[in-house]
Amino acid sequence: MNTDFVNLTTENLADEHLCCIIRSRKLHPGVEAKRQWLSDRLKEGHVFRKLNAKATVFIEYAPLETAWVPINGDNYYYIYCLWVYGSPKGNGYGRSLMEYCLADAKAKGKSGVCMLGAKKQKSWLSDQSFAKKFGFEVVDTTENGYELLALSFDGTTPKFAPNAKSREIESQELTIYYDMQCPYIYQKIEMIKQYCETNHVPLSLIQVDTLQKAKELPCVFNNWAVFYKGHFETVNLLSDVAHLERVLKK
Repeated sequence: MNTDFVNLTTENLADEHLCCIIRSRKLHPGVEAKRQWLSDRLKEGHVFRKLNAKATVFIEYAPLETAWVPINGDNYYYIYCLWVYGSPKGNGYGRSLMEYCLADAKAKGKSGVCMLGAKKQKSWLSDQSFAKKFGFEVVDTTENGYELLALSFDGTTPKFAPNAKSREIESQELTIYYDMQCPYIYQKIEMIKQYCETNHVPLSLIQVDTLQKAKELPCVFNNWAVFYKGHFETVNLLSDVAHLERVLKK
């Protein structure tokens, strides 16, 4: 088992791969967009820790106060992503990464750590059953099945921002809120734009490009949110045309 991990810094960010989409030869627009997004976040205390190998093994978390999510709480860390994918699975890497995050939170005097989950596991959210093995508990819910999980060290708990429970917007067209935190977002946006242009589907793409916009969103959000006919649909990235068409048939 490789136990060599590395944390991204402003000094090594340009040279290290970002785990999710690994390319060796040519630049990938989504990866470069994430690199730019990270370059602004690292100075805010954002942590990206990964296995020092070409593999999808990493955790990404940030102080809740500067995390781009509509969740309120004092002195918490928020986990965006914890992934161990493919052949590295089964080696204890996920446990190592989670334990690092929890130890880091305690060392910095944090009140706890939280993450977004759902009653039915969403494919683009970290595994909440894994988090619950460490003592994470559901501390807030939305009417449509999303959950806020937290491991509290001092009895305090974070909450979804009231606006995150709205789940309604005025626009009836396909509306997607997104930021550049995930390298897959760029290509999903391109796929959706192309489909909507070809099929004459009205589309509104709203980039969440400031912390304030993220905190004021009308739904739960990890880096992506889909509305259609004024109703919130999902935080899952629309993986392909079939997934997009399922939303549009509602």
